[in-house]
Amino acid sequence: MSRAFVKEDTDIPERSARTRSDSGLPPGALNYMTASGARRLRQRLATLRSNSADNSSEIARLDHILASVTVIESPAVWPASVALGATVTIRYSDGQAETCRIVGVDEVELDDRAVSWISPLGKALLGAEPGERVRADGDKRSMTILKIEYGEPAENGS
Repeated sequence: MSRAFVKEDTDIPERSARTRSDSGLPPGALNYMTASGARRLRQRLATLRSNSADNSSEIARLDHILASVTVIESPAVWPASVALGATVTIRYSDGQAETCRIVGVDEVELDDRAVSWISPLGKALLGAEPGERVRADGDKRSMTILKIEYGEPAENGS
């Protein structure tokens, strides 16, 4: 058997020296963030730096996040399908409706309706179009995409 197919040669994160990031992204994954999320984190960082309180650990955390992100700018023409930055209204098969915004892992805390693009729901929604039925891993209910909107989120004081 060729050495190319020996199972022990695979680089499994749990057995390698590589570790997951603080954000929970797998090793080597790009840390995507919306432009509005990056702007809000930069504003939070500037506020922390201007305060006299000892915020050194939070400042270091935000510096680390902002240094690692790949900011996705808003395109001139948004796609018809769900992409990072989309606000999506869905209806589950049990009749429950929900609206969420697909964002990067480090900006989930900025919006009550935020869903990370790497979460089961986020993964199920990415690329879906209005009227399409999808199912998130671990959820027995299917969901139908009712509406997709793009634009800047309303500031919620976070």
